[in-house]
Parts: sequence; structure tokens; C-alpha cells
Amino acid sequence: MNIFLAALRTAIDAGTVVVCAGMGELLTERVGVLNLGQEGLIGIGAVTAVIVSANSSSPWVALFAGMLAAGVLGLLFATSVVIVRTNQVLTGLAVVLIGVGLSNQLGNDYQGSPVAHTFAPLKVPILADIPQVGPALFDHTLIVYLAYVVLPVVVAIVLFRTRHGMNLRAVGENPAAADAAGINVAGMRVLYTTIGAALSGAGGAFLMLVFTTNWSVNVARGRGWVALAVVIFAAWRPSLLVFGALLFGAMISLGFIAQEQNWGIPSFALTMLPYLVTLALIIIPSALARFGFKVRSSVAPAGLAVPYFREER
Repeated sequence: MNIFLAALRTAIDAGTVVVCAGMGELLTERVGVLNLGQEGLIGIGAVTAVIVSANSSSPWVALFAGMLAAGVLGLLFATSVVIVRTNQVLTGLAVVLIGVGLSNQLGNDYQGSPVAHTFAPLKVPILADIPQVGPALFDHTLIVYLAYVVLPVVVAIVLFRTRHGMNLRAVGENPAAADAAGINVAGMRVLYTTIGAALSGAGGAFLMLVFTTNWSVNVARGRGWVALAVVIFAAWRPSLLVFGALLFGAMISLGFIAQEQNWGIPSFALTMLPYLVTLALIIIPSALARFGFKVRSSVAPAGLAVPYFREER
């Protein structure tokens, strides 16, 4: 496999974390809750996967444990912002601090040690045997296929092809009207904020069980913030979110190519590149629209980050 196809393979794996966290945040924001704590949720999912992997014989157990741990933290966040009605931005930042700090502390004993049990690649029959391209596209772990194919399709169908999805979107757009129609606004928000956090935890677990396979402090390395940005770029739609995640992964791969080929680009510039491109994904469409170019609308759900008080309906 030549270096560019190897980079494509790396890009797919690197973007998987952002796909998982981004899909989780997309669901959360669709019900009107803004969770800025993705960085902490990824960290909690990652460190839990490392710890459980060291004490079990199955990477699947470690994956689900990472999702469960992040889901519990997400439930605490949801209870605070939906039931107690704390400020969503400040509470989300608290989740970042708690998640990052706790994961760094819990991961001290595993610093630099390889993860005990990891996922093995799963070749897609026939397709994986295609010369050159096959190994790059069709020789990944099952988690990658679930993240890029199954998860976006399921989320899209639920959001745009079911009555439940219509109710879900109504909660994010106009919670008062949804409440008047008999929809449990608080229950829906707590449920999908928790599910979204669990998906972010899955991204963190994948990071440890497949992509890096070695624990290090601040393991998320900005991927949580990238996931937040990609949701905005994608206009809260699953298909575009996958593209944004792949682009982020491609920029990480480009850094690897530049180092291997000795292009002479400073290492700090290569490290910054994925995040600069992610920022550009948000800025460029807005700039084009300002100058009269027609671009896809990226209007956020009307009820996003707005607490709902039933007595004020």
C-alpha cells in the first residue's frame, strides 16, 4: 500500500472519533441542549476503556464500559441543565474540566502502557481484496463500519423519517408547542443528552482500543471541540457531519505524510492544521453567504441552549 492510501486509511480511523462524538452532539443539540463537554466525555470514555480492558478479556466490554461512564456523566449534565436549569454553557465547561481532570488522574498508572485488549481489523469479503484501494477502505475494525455507515443512516432515519424524530426535532425547535402537543420535553432532552454523551464515550473508547492503543494525558487533544465545530458545519445533518469528520482525519494524515516525506514543514504547523481547517469549515460558508453566494443554510435549532420553563408557556 503506497503512502497516500495508507494516509487514507489513517484518515478514516482518525475521523471515527469525531463521527461518534459529533453524532452524539448532533442528537443532543437537536433536542435543544448545548453540551460543550465533549472533550471531557471523550476523555472519560477513553480512560474507562483502558482500565476495563486491563481487567477483562474483551475489547467489547471495554467499549461499552466507556460508553456507560460517559453516559453517566452526560446524565448528570442533563439533569443539571434540564431539571435544575443551570446555565448550559457553564455546566458544559464544568463537564470538560471534570472529564479531562478525572481521566488524567485515573490514567496515571497506565501512562505509556499499551492497551491490554484491542479490536482486530475486519476485512470485508471481496472488497478488501481489491488491489491497493481494498486494504485502505475495507480492512478496518467493525467500529469504523458502524460509525461511518450504520450510525449516520440510523440517525438520519430516526430524525427525518419517523414520527419520533419529528417529535425530537420539535422539542429542539419549539419546546412549548411540543409540550402542548403532549410530548415530554424534559424526558426527551434528558434521554438524548445521555445518549449523545454515551456516543462521545464510544469515540473515546475507540481512540484507545483502535487508533492510538496507548494512554496519554489529555488524550482527546481537541477532538471534542472539533466535533462541536463539525456539527455546525454539517448544518445539524448526519451526512455532512461524516464528510467533516473525514476531512479532519485527512488533515491528521497529511501531517503524517509531511513528516514521513520530510517536507520541511514545522511540527507545530502540522499539529495546528486539522484544527485550522475545522475552523475554516465554519468561517468560509458564512463569509461566502455574506458576499451573496448561495450556501447551505446552517440555522441552529431555535430552542438550542434555551431553558424551557413549562409554567411560562
